[in-house]
Amino acid sequence: MTASLAAVLPTALPAVLPAAAADGGAADFSQDVFWVWLLKAVGILVFLLLSVLIAIWFERRVVGRMQLRPGPNVHGPFGLFQSLADAMKLLLKEDVTVKAADKLVYLVAPFIAVFCSLLTMAVIPFGPEVSIFGVLTPLQLTDFPVAVLYILACASVGVYGIVLGGWSSNSTYPLLGAVRSTAQVISYELAMGLSLVSVFILAGSMSTSEIVASQTTIWWLIPLAPAFVIYVISMVGETNRLPFDLPEAEGELVGGYTTEYSSMKFAWFFLAEYINMLNVSAVATTLFFGGWRAPWPLSWIGDGVLNTGWWPLLWFVAKVWLFMFLFVWIRGTLLRFRYDQFMKFGWKVLIPSALVWLVCVAVVQGVRQFGGADVMAMLPWLGGAILVVVALSFLIPEKKAAPEPAPSDEPFDAFAGGFPVPPLPGQSLPPSPRAARREAQAPASPALVGGPAPGDQGADGDAPESPTQEVPRG
Repeated sequence: MTASLAAVLPTALPAVLPAAAADGGAADFSQDVFWVWLLKAVGILVFLLLSVLIAIWFERRVVGRMQLRPGPNVHGPFGLFQSLADAMKLLLKEDVTVKAADKLVYLVAPFIAVFCSLLTMAVIPFGPEVSIFGVLTPLQLTDFPVAVLYILACASVGVYGIVLGGWSSNSTYPLLGAVRSTAQVISYELAMGLSLVSVFILAGSMSTSEIVASQTTIWWLIPLAPAFVIYVISMVGETNRLPFDLPEAEGELVGGYTTEYSSMKFAWFFLAEYINMLNVSAVATTLFFGGWRAPWPLSWIGDGVLNTGWWPLLWFVAKVWLFMFLFVWIRGTLLRFRYDQFMKFGWKVLIPSALVWLVCVAVVQGVRQFGGADVMAMLPWLGGAILVVVALSFLIPEKKAAPEPAPSDEPFDAFAGGFPVPPLPGQSLPPSPRAARREAQAPASPALVGGPAPGDQGADGDAPESPTQEVPRG
């Protein structure tokens, strides 16, 4: 397979890199009628809800196998009904509303999160044109020239559900989770957007159907591998999944922005998280993995017969679940980042890397289109320049660690700023007055005994009245 790709790339890559908008790959919705739109919308909704139920079971089974345990295996065949049992539990659970919460915002926030997550799939192409009850229509609800910007906008608005849910709870930990989610979405959505711009440059369009049409010969995963890696990391941070689930870190924030939610209000947030996982997986499939097109070498069978009819729906779903497995694999493998590490990685690594890669792609495409240069002749020079930059980076001296502060003779006051803080390196807490009093009272403190011992007597000279009577020590 490697030899075949090496033989194909030199001839295929230059032929595909020109803008693909001229291919006329946009989906044609001219024959759609009202009931076809309604049928597609209901189909997308059913697909997402069923996929969430399967994803919950799938995640628990896969993580169980990774941890050498069976996972859910009691309810139904292979434990498939466990997700239904969990859904019924949340539906019938007592619905608790925080008394001090902002009632309207508190109730609306979960619906904002789940509603925005349901909008993304409207512009995702599930397949080519098919016949639905005699009407020839694409397997896509709708499409327009800026469809990918619409996807990013839905993801940005969806975070309002998390922010408002944490703020309206009128509680400390949910508010901290909401603030974290705001910073997280801003940080990682920037890197995600920059990674997608390189796809727009090569495909010549932001329409999802045209981007899929531009990958007829080669998937953008291959020439845009760095952008794909940046997108995969960003999509994990965008969906608040391990190792980036800082807004709901149970070790620090109890439950984060969902701490004060229960029953179905919590279920809406839970549903939105899994739908967002499916959304970003579908976007990665559409923009980098050829969309609904069959993988090589299946695409060569029968002169591309597996890319026609309803077959592409199978390839699309298989690719989406490949990314869902990646989510679960990462969760079962990596530990949660510290918040400072998380933000440093987003702003100092991902965003600069995405900017550098975007400039490289723009320069190469500009030179090709306006200078008439051969891209294959430029690749060795680009590779050499990258190697030189990497080599020079090793010559940069490492930043020396700051020396630890010298121990201070003055006692450390934990309440000097009005709020208790732990001591820094080199500082020590003053002796505790309570500990000094406890040590002074220790010889005369009473102890509980398990029963009367020979010779033990009570306060009036008799034996203790009960086996747990306090008897002075010494």
